[in-house]
Amino acid sequence: MTLLQLLVLALIQGLTEFLPVSSSAHLILGSRAFGWPDQGLAFDVATHLGTLLAVLWYFRRDLAAMGSAVLSARHGDAQSRRLAWLLVLASIPALVVGALAADWVEAGLRSPVVIAVATILFGIVLWLADRYGARRWEVSDIGLRPALLIGLAQVLALIPGTSRSGITITAGRALGLKAPAAARFSFLLSIPIIAAAGGHGLLRVLQGDAGIALQPFLLAAAISALTALACIHVFLQLLERIGLTPFVIYRLLLGTVLLWLVL
Repeated sequence: MTLLQLLVLALIQGLTEFLPVSSSAHLILGSRAFGWPDQGLAFDVATHLGTLLAVLWYFRRDLAAMGSAVLSARHGDAQSRRLAWLLVLASIPALVVGALAADWVEAGLRSPVVIAVATILFGIVLWLADRYGARRWEVSDIGLRPALLIGLAQVLALIPGTSRSGITITAGRALGLKAPAAARFSFLLSIPIIAAAGGHGLLRVLQGDAGIALQPFLLAAAISALTALACIHVFLQLLERIGLTPFVIYRLLLGTVLLWLVL
């Protein structure tokens, strides 16, 4: 893997992990555009680590409040404790299905055509949810049923091109969350999933499934962490001003370009 490939793909991963636009589609587009080979397992692990560090840092106060509330069951903030347990429960479907079906998905669905079609299809679904969904609820209003439904929707992100953040934001909007609230819940919900994916990849690396060089690994992790951190902040600010429609349009254009490239 060349330095240029590492820099470009780490930037792409960091910028697209938390946007509702499919990081898989962008990585394939970048590789196709430059004729690069697959980036490899070690790179995937490094960028997962970077994006995980970014979301942990950005929501560090929320996470500290939830951790304190759970540990101090009687005296902690009840709202933070409730949110913590909702996130745990909502994470279970994707963690279970991912553990059972990850290899099948990798072998059977990770094709450019599937990614392009999913990018377009779930972009349309995002538009419908944003266009017709109510705009009533904040994160503090989420109950058990909406949290579980968003968690079930997250299972669809196993289909490459769907976008994990895209499908969970879509579900949140369809259930009545305001766009910024849907995004915040989506980002918090990403933590167990990114940690599980990164941990699984790291285990494979340690078992010898891929070679690893420390300096490129740390560089990829740092680039993806910094870009993901900036992306989370800017995206949450933009949602208040421009909404989700520009991201829908972008998905449709991206999916169309991918289809044109592969077909």
